[in-house]
Amino acid sequence: MSAPRIGLKAGCVVGFDGQRHVLWRDGEVVIEGSRVLFVGRGFPGPVDQWIDYGNALLGPGLIDLDALGDLDSTVLCLDNGDERAMGRMWSAEYLARGPKESYSFEEEVFKYRYAFTQLIRNGITTAMPITSMYYREWAETYEEFAAVAGVAAELGLRTYLGPCYMSGMQYLRADGSLDEYWDEARGLAGLEAAERFFRDFDGSHGGLIRGALLPDRIQTCTPALLQRTAALSRELAAPVRLHCCQGLGEVALVKQLRGQAPLAWLEHLDLLGPRAVLPHGIYIDGDDDLARLADSGSSLVHCPVVFARDGEALDAFGRYRAQGINFALGTDTWPADLLDNMRQGLNIARIKAGGNSGTSALDFYNAATLGGAKALGRDDLGRLAPGAKADITVFSLDGLHLGPLFDPLKNLILAGRGDDCVASWIDGRCVMQDGQVKGVDYPALQQQAQRQFHRLMQSHADRAFGHPDWRGLFQPAIPFADAWSAERPLCALASPTEK
Repeated sequence: MSAPRIGLKAGCVVGFDGQRHVLWRDGEVVIEGSRVLFVGRGFPGPVDQWIDYGNALLGPGLIDLDALGDLDSTVLCLDNGDERAMGRMWSAEYLARGPKESYSFEEEVFKYRYAFTQLIRNGITTAMPITSMYYREWAETYEEFAAVAGVAAELGLRTYLGPCYMSGMQYLRADGSLDEYWDEARGLAGLEAAERFFRDFDGSHGGLIRGALLPDRIQTCTPALLQRTAALSRELAAPVRLHCCQGLGEVALVKQLRGQAPLAWLEHLDLLGPRAVLPHGIYIDGDDDLARLADSGSSLVHCPVVFARDGEALDAFGRYRAQGINFALGTDTWPADLLDNMRQGLNIARIKAGGNSGTSALDFYNAATLGGAKALGRDDLGRLAPGAKADITVFSLDGLHLGPLFDPLKNLILAGRGDDCVASWIDGRCVMQDGQVKGVDYPALQQQAQRQFHRLMQSHADRAFGHPDWRGLFQPAIPFADAWSAERPLCALASPTEK
């Protein structure tokens, strides 16, 4: 029995003509099963059900290759001084006592449920999630990700998953300097768990779940771990995401440990290539590094918002693109809003370039769709065309904040929000309608997230030197006026009886 045909209509539809996105006025998209059957106007065949979204932009699902999979703690660091002093990093005494998990197993899995719901709510249909290792005993586990795969499949989110692994961690010494702690055996065991997950889950749940190799960061991985990752990637044809070129400290450490700058080191290890997915590429070694990226076919995952918060930025998006480098986009931090990253990224790129001619709004939309698909080696994602996967987002154009409409994409990038997304279809399944992710109780989800965030804040005291009272580690933007609140940095932190 054939799958029913479902027709979607909207005032504006983003199609794909084989080379580029094109805009259809009063367009139609017909899907059959998990695939797009038709894009355009006047579909000639029978359709079992029509859904008219009216004044909306119906387009391909957004792809987030550094997708926040966590309860993000960035808000704790904002305007709060040196984050190392607040227990964000491991202290030497914490390392000596023995690191521990901040969450239970169930809470680790819940944070993904919370994050995946946020991703879908913001129009993201394909995600490669990222979480912090500072809050972990070490890295992620096979068992945890077996459960996470179930959560993603239940919600209907297309994901590239695998437990993160690493062979070391930087820690803070008592004199304020940084040092490295290494455990090679644990890193290699983590890679074995990642391989096991890939073999067990790649292509599962009807292809919705795909595997990926996700080592932590270039400076936390030994040569042996990265060499074996490269070999396994070739054997499995698996994408490898590796954070690199994201900080001056990282660049200096890699040069000290390996004798080369990060991208030259990855080239030496045979880790550059079409399967390389590299956040963030900000601190590169001149034109030689640009040539390495372009010639190898590696993709950069650009996450402008998280770096702009600390006064850092890519220099510059247009210059990298002109060298032929493929860009995908990532959120990396809260909120999980790729529209915000497009808007801020566009503005930052033009400031860095000293003009507006090198980067367009469409360049960022392409990065969030076609560029992400290319990074994954997928010609069936990031576009709406016959044969493509039916991953579809619907952004309402009715919002007063959008202003008078001229061009739906430009209006959304200039003034839109992720929650302008009112409907989402993934693999031909409607996973969100009228802004409601199906099967999710938003208030209950938020309440559980708040309880866990409270625990996360408390865990900072364990990692800080001297095990201070956690309440004094975080300061609000505006000082509290009363003594009770002064002891509790966040108004909605917990019930009055919680300490």
